[in-house]
Amino acid sequence: MITNPFLYLFTLASLAAFFYMLESRTSLKVFKIIPAVVFIYAGSMALATVGFFENNSEINGLYKTLKTNLLPAMLFLMLLQVDFSYFKRLGKSLIIAYILAVTSIALSFIVIATLFHFSPQMAEAFGALAGSWMGGTANMVAVGSALDVKEDVFAYALVVDSVNYTLWVMILLFVVPFANYFNKFTKAQTSANALIEMGCACTLGSKRYWSLIVLALAISFVTQYLSTFVTFINTTTTTVLLASLFGVIASFTKLRALNGTQEVANSMLYMMIALIGSHAVIENFSGLGSYVLAGFLILLLHAFIMLLGARMFHLDLFSVSVASLSNIGGVASAPILAATYNKNLVSIGVVMAIMGYLIGTVGGLFVAKILTYMSY
Repeated sequence: MITNPFLYLFTLASLAAFFYMLESRTSLKVFKIIPAVVFIYAGSMALATVGFFENNSEINGLYKTLKTNLLPAMLFLMLLQVDFSYFKRLGKSLIIAYILAVTSIALSFIVIATLFHFSPQMAEAFGALAGSWMGGTANMVAVGSALDVKEDVFAYALVVDSVNYTLWVMILLFVVPFANYFNKFTKAQTSANALIEMGCACTLGSKRYWSLIVLALAISFVTQYLSTFVTFINTTTTTVLLASLFGVIASFTKLRALNGTQEVANSMLYMMIALIGSHAVIENFSGLGSYVLAGFLILLLHAFIMLLGARMFHLDLFSVSVASLSNIGGVASAPILAATYNKNLVSIGVVMAIMGYLIGTVGGLFVAKILTYMSY
């Protein structure tokens, strides 16, 4: 049993590094289905469940300190790399498809929550999940932290996210050959004329890891300091929103050109996932089937609304599919789906997916609050 906080931190960092190296340095097909963050969380949770970490004041204090400071730093860096000028270049049909995807996902969560009569615990889990399906894993962590979702409840959200996301990717890849039939049904024009090349200054020059770490931690300190004067809902929610705001503002400055943003942000995300997992002691996953079923029905209703919207606005299959996966799958999978239509369309998947870094937190919090209110 680990009682020393340094060994606790070293163990979690080693776990995160191990799965990151496996995912990035090997060609294991399992990571195309299940991302590394799931393995990191599961591994950390397994260690906690078997009592590998002692529940003492020193470890708990380190856990709280790291989680509190890494969250706003991570969100700031995630948004720092976004180039909003590319979004308006997507074209009318792609923007409509993206907006339709975001609103249909939010509406589907609310409708299914009503049908299932979500309990407070289920509402918290799906509130966090809304952050992921409107953005990404980082947004799920942000929403879950802002709502103070318990670590074991967060585990349900992560499992549902992994299972249903995998199924959704398979379905969207399966329907690619039927694009012509779909486009005839919706009377759509294809998006081939919307080809863009997405450039990013943040990939040029030498890596600026230490500069980014110092900058991100400085933003973390400022947001926490400001939250002592102005509070929206609670302190964590305030820091999350402020960090997102500062990230958006900084993305319009030369700071966006700092190379290494993605690597540092991902490192912080993996550490956050490992931290949360280390406090998720699961006795059993009772009722997991109902969670997975509810998640699948959310996707099914989302797909139905997207189909109606595609018919109404004459959207092609590429637009609605990539818009959907850019929310539910994020930057890791949307470009892959886009490439199956045309490799020159990869940049469109990237642009739509990174918008989720902003939309996911705000939209997820909005949906989560509604779900929580409905559960009482």
